[in-house]
Amino acid sequence: MDKLIKQFDSNNMLSLLLDFPSQCRDAFEIGKGFIFPSNYSYFKKIVFSGMGGSAIGGEIVRSYLLYKINFPIFVIRNYTLPNFVDEETLFFACSYSGNTEETIASFYEAKERKAKIITISSGGELLNLAYREGFPSVKIPSNYPPRQALGYFVFIPLSILQKIESFDNLENDFKETISLLENMREKKLSPKISKGNIALDMAKLIKGKFPVIYSQTDYFDAVCMRWRAQLAENSKTLSSINFFPELNHNEIVGWKFPQRVIKNFLIFLIRDNQELDRIRKRIEVTKEIFLKEGFRFKEIWAEGNSLLARIFSLVYLGDFTSYYLALLNKVDPTPVEPITYLKNRLKEK
Repeated sequence: MDKLIKQFDSNNMLSLLLDFPSQCRDAFEIGKGFIFPSNYSYFKKIVFSGMGGSAIGGEIVRSYLLYKINFPIFVIRNYTLPNFVDEETLFFACSYSGNTEETIASFYEAKERKAKIITISSGGELLNLAYREGFPSVKIPSNYPPRQALGYFVFIPLSILQKIESFDNLENDFKETISLLENMREKKLSPKISKGNIALDMAKLIKGKFPVIYSQTDYFDAVCMRWRAQLAENSKTLSSINFFPELNHNEIVGWKFPQRVIKNFLIFLIRDNQELDRIRKRIEVTKEIFLKEGFRFKEIWAEGNSLLARIFSLVYLGDFTSYYLALLNKVDPTPVEPITYLKNRLKEK
């Protein structure tokens, strides 16, 4: 593996993966230092606007807080906003570069609707707009691939929201999460681990196959989104996701054709020891169907006690898996050339 790292990881993504727990600590402290405007204390809904790696943080916040707060949380990945965004909306405009055109367009629309805007970026036009228009902003470190700045887009909003909408045990959940990530890094994920490296083992399973990733809707839908995005951007590998119980009402029937393609599918079942009894039953029966039909599947269990730790145990595993798969595919995990090409073409008049 050392040889592949030296050959293909020319941008040293490995260092960012290894440093991820420290990034999360930094993000949490940045959020603690945020001064919440007094006129922002009243709102009825929370909206995150962002794209790609700048949006997935909002999805994880939504998943974590789903049953912890009394406000609906929405993630908008588009130029335009739903009609419900108004002066009673706390609006996080998230763009790592600060130049994401969809997020900037939504910023202007949120401003017109008199939403309570907070921007999170490393600079760019979004930060300039916040300064010019008088909205609070959080500036985060630069020189990351946006998707590798996940800690900032999760723990800054969580730390900010904790100031005005107290939810139980965030500090303890955060401490457990960081401890768990560090333990996973040292004992299960680092390239120093030759035997028992669970991410490398998963990457070897996936190589040459089409991953299909299933989880329960509650809490772990954002994990599936993260896995799919990381496999695409890091590993240059397509995958598919879906969720229990919905997939039992349609997709489960589709495992017939095209037979030549399906033979190369590999199913990952994301599991949690706190699943609802009916969800657990659905997953077990679905496994029976897969076994009967001869489909390959692997169960991946969340680790940790708190929901935050369980979510991030899966996120970290997926990130490392996508990194190792990139190396096994003999590609550099950092460049995203089609995205760069598309952005350059969009700049043309």
